Amino acid sequence: MSQWKPICKVEDIPVLGSRRVARENGLDVAVFRNDKDEVFALLDRCPHKGGPLSQGIVFGTSVACPLHNWTIGLDSGCAKEPDEGCTPRFAVQVTDGQVFLDAQELATLATDLTRPVAGPARRVTPINAAA
Repeated sequence: MSQWKPICKVEDIPVLGSRRVARENGLDVAVFRNDKDEVFALLDRCPHKGGPLSQGIVFGTSVACPLHNWTIGLDSGCAKEPDEGCTPRFAVQVTDGQVFLDAQELATLATDLTRPVAGPARRVTPINAAA
């Protein structure tokens, strides 16, 4: 049986926006609200290049990644065609206007995923290296 952790009130999430939930381990979770007051939760990481989905534009049941405009389904976490890939989604429960996330998922789901480091790879030469 799931243990539900209270996160916020629905009205604390901007309409067509999101709110980030920090976790002890792993990347944040983005909690989204659409114009029908439906609430969704995804790992705050685009499956393409790791962009912060919480900074994307919400429309219908999708969010556009702010980096490369990939469309990610809020209900599935998967990119819309022709793009491919998914980001983990988290179970959400809304009761009496209060948003809850599954405590077990928050503690364990996708805690091993990281955000890619931006910029070109570079080779560092130690100071004492022979020329």
